[in-house]
Amino acid sequence: MKDHIRPALTMLLLLTVLTGLVYPLAVTGLAQVFFSDQANGSLIMREGKVIGSKLIGQYFDKPEYFWGRPSATVSFPYNAAASGGSNLGPTNPALIEAVKARVAALRSADPGNDSPIPVDLVTASGSGLDPHISPAAALYQMNRVARTRGLETTIVQNLVAQHTEERQFGLLGEPRVNVLRLNLALDALRH
Repeated sequence: MKDHIRPALTMLLLLTVLTGLVYPLAVTGLAQVFFSDQANGSLIMREGKVIGSKLIGQYFDKPEYFWGRPSATVSFPYNAAASGGSNLGPTNPALIEAVKARVAALRSADPGNDSPIPVDLVTASGSGLDPHISPAAALYQMNRVARTRGLETTIVQNLVAQHTEERQFGLLGEPRVNVLRLNLALDALRH
C-alpha cells in the first residue's frame, strides 16, 4: 500500500501546482500581454477615472442622453452582480404591461415622434446588461437628444453614424451603437 500512496500524493501535489498555479498564471499572463483591454474589463476612462465598461450598460434617463435597452436586473438597472433576463414570455401580462409603460415613457419624452419604436428600446436583453442599442433605436431618439441639447439634428445623426459598430467579422451579429460611448461623445461636444 505504501508503494501506491507515495506516487499518488506526488501526482496530486504535481497536478495541483500545475493546474492550480502554473496554468492560471500562464493564461492570465498571456491575456495581459495579448488582450490587455479585454482582460481588464474593457474599461472606459475619462480624466484618469473609470466611468464604465464597453461591455456593461449604464442607466440613462435624462432627455439629453440616449437611453439604452431596458435592464431586467434586480435591485437596480444594469446590476452586473445580478445579470439575467426577466424570464417573462411574450404572452405574460407583466411583460406586456412593462412594454406598454416603456412605450408610454418614450412617447411622453418625445411627444412629436410618432415613428415606430424599435423593439430593443422596450424589451430587455437576456443578460439585462446589454450596453448596445440598434442604430434604429439611436435614430429614433436623435431628435429628442438634439432638441434638448440645442444641437442641429445632423450633428447628432453624424455622431450616431460614427459610433455605429458593424457586424463582427462582417457577418456576426447586427450593427450596434454603444450607448455610453455615444453619450460621452455628446458630452465632449460641450468642451
